Amino acid sequence: MNTLLQVDFDYTGPFGEEMAGMLTNLAESINNEPGIIWKIWTESEQDKLGGGIYLFEDKSAASAYLAMHTARLKEMGVQKVRGKIFDINVSLSSINKGPINKSLINKDPVT
Repeated sequence: MNTLLQVDFDYTGPFGEEMAGMLTNLAESINNEPGIIWKIWTESEQDKLGGGIYLFEDKSAASAYLAMHTARLKEMGVQKVRGKIFDINVSLSSINKGPINKSLINKDPVT
């Protein structure tokens, strides 16, 4: 069953296009991670946060990525990484036009 991963951490920048220019190679490499379907990059210059919302094929892929990504961020000097793994309620997400391809998702009811 597809699984959502939410990650955030303290981040002082850069943000916006400067961040994009610095992290394009990283963004491209994420497409090769096992089980990844998509990622939305998140940032808040005001709150000094970076992170992302990811959709994975299953919980084991999301968990493995979170462990790897946490270690990578700690190597980069990030002290605390907050990661949460969620099941997806496909029925309700579809009503609100969630970016979920129903043909890729196990149709079991999830709450």
